[in-house]
Amino acid sequence: MRSPWKGKRALLVLEDGTVFNGYSFAGHGRALGEVVFNTGMTGYQEVLTDPSYKGQIVAMTYPLTGTYGINDEDMESAAIQVEALIVREYQEFSSNWRSSRSLADFLDQYGIIGVEGIDTRALTRHIRSAGAMRGILATDAENVPALRDEVLAFPGLNGVDMVQYVTCDGPYRWKEGAKRPDLAPDWTEGQPGFRVAALDCGIKFNILRKLEHSGCQVLVLPADTSAEDILATEPDGIFLSNGPGDPAALDYVIQTVRNLLGKRPIFGICLGHQLMGLALGGRTFKLKFGHRGANQPVKDMITGRVEITSQNHGYCVDPDSLSDAGVHLTHVNLNDNTLEGMEHPDLAAFSVQYHPEASPGPHDATYLFDRFIRLMEKT
Repeated sequence: MRSPWKGKRALLVLEDGTVFNGYSFAGHGRALGEVVFNTGMTGYQEVLTDPSYKGQIVAMTYPLTGTYGINDEDMESAAIQVEALIVREYQEFSSNWRSSRSLADFLDQYGIIGVEGIDTRALTRHIRSAGAMRGILATDAENVPALRDEVLAFPGLNGVDMVQYVTCDGPYRWKEGAKRPDLAPDWTEGQPGFRVAALDCGIKFNILRKLEHSGCQVLVLPADTSAEDILATEPDGIFLSNGPGDPAALDYVIQTVRNLLGKRPIFGICLGHQLMGLALGGRTFKLKFGHRGANQPVKDMITGRVEITSQNHGYCVDPDSLSDAGVHLTHVNLNDNTLEGMEHPDLAAFSVQYHPEASPGPHDATYLFDRFIRLMEKT
């Protein structure tokens, strides 16, 4: 069904005053956020539902979007998380046997603006040159100076706790196929497999699927759960999830991770990697325009193998800040030499900045889940 908002004029106004023109294909109103780009040729549904994109307006660099529609199986959370979506050309008629509805219907369902007709190549080049910046996408206003004033009043993501908006309300047991599994404060008695307590800072469903497929029983806990309460569940291992925003703003989670180190085997992904670095005494910094896409080359410094990885982050751990922390640097990004992985062998803890569950390689990085299982077997 065609969106009732299709064809309305839309404006993207950036904080530096740059303006891009387009037309809506879904949603209406205005959206504020950090404007970023994703280089994936596919995966727009996973991008839209990934909680790590909370607070961001996402532009897809691949020119055609919507070709295969939306299905119920590829959700990474229970709802759309991005603030708005920008594409070069929206494909109204999708073609895929798994598709249950169009991209426009999906965006309208959650009241999210989708805009086409913007020169996404020019927008991407501008962001790469000037850096990710705040912006507003509007279909209900054309006063550029007023819209820019709204952008300048928007605080952005630096120093802001975005995890509070995406973490779960209470503990729940993960079960594949259920959008909201059983709310429960404890494990299922008699179920085989290692017990993994997953700290939810915006966790992706596919991470939970991978842990379950690895034979783990997973109990998902809110991000503000204390170390004492996590350990009281008697887990075999602890997982630190991905999530949105500035890791340095999460003092309460950093302290929790610090109190957990050495108590149980720990595996962190993306934001979880950054939180582990901060808990070990390191620093994080904001990348100029971030890594978002499914084709980032990462070298495993231990084996020498190069992995094709999926990434979504705007912040990074400074490896120099970990020189006295007893950390081994295990992975590096071959595009810009930023840190992509580390381990602390004395604390049975390791982490990666990229997303091994996303399978762009497609299975280049699944060994990391096996490594987590082996750590739990040793303890």
